[in-house]
Amino acid sequence: MNESDIQDFWNRNPCGDWQVGGLEQHRGDYEAFFTDYDNFRYRKEAHILQCLNNIDFKGKQVLEIGLGQGADSEQIIKRGGLWSGLDLTPESVARVQTRLSLRQLPYQSLKQGSILQAPFEDNSFDIVFSHGVLHHVPDILTAQKEIHRILKPGGELIVMLYAKWSLNYLISIYIVRRLGLLALYFMNPDPNSIFGQHVTNARSMGLFRYLNMDNFIHRNTDGPLNPYAKVYALQSVEKDFPDFMITRSYKRFMHAPPLQVNWLPLEQVLGWHLWVHMRPI
Repeated sequence: MNESDIQDFWNRNPCGDWQVGGLEQHRGDYEAFFTDYDNFRYRKEAHILQCLNNIDFKGKQVLEIGLGQGADSEQIIKRGGLWSGLDLTPESVARVQTRLSLRQLPYQSLKQGSILQAPFEDNSFDIVFSHGVLHHVPDILTAQKEIHRILKPGGELIVMLYAKWSLNYLISIYIVRRLGLLALYFMNPDPNSIFGQHVTNARSMGLFRYLNMDNFIHRNTDGPLNPYAKVYALQSVEKDFPDFMITRSYKRFMHAPPLQVNWLPLEQVLGWHLWVHMRPI
């Protein structure tokens, strides 16, 4: 997997953009776009704000890896974090720069670059925070080495990773969506729709090869064109982050489309978002 493929996908598809109609629908009104995006994000995933409230950012040097629209960046700054940001894509960096300028939020630095070669000095940060990003990094062993390098001794890495032991993976992706694709494969859905893109992928790769979970998972976390994604259990976190020790973990967010499961009180067991706190060894 080429990092440039991942960069290209996320640069063309900034995280969450389509969920609120994108900048085009907002006619370039960034303030309205950011307001609508934040309202959507924290209404759908209210647990994020609760989790951020439980982290002591105040006065800490914080690096956020993977910025999206900058919603969490703003929340970290408002909680007193001395924030720096790093994103692989120039589009995200430009949007976050616009957000911070519009809302007159102070920050330390904002850089476009790869976590495989983090453009920061050794021992720079008290906290490295990454929400929903590192599971899109194929060379995670190199990434975690770089995070270890730029964290201060005694610092903390806080990540959200997609959970393998979740209703979304075990039922929706593994069973429901694959059965759905089998049915759709013999139909002619709109090729520009999500379903149609999956059918196009399957016909290009071969149906049963595409349905193999080693391939299918990449196309079922962030859309059928997403080039890479991984799901994690705590054992695989330990394997992929060998320079760190897990100090605590918890799951949030009942999410398993197309199934309507948000009402189920099972997020601590079967939630899609696995939050992991780690200390450098």
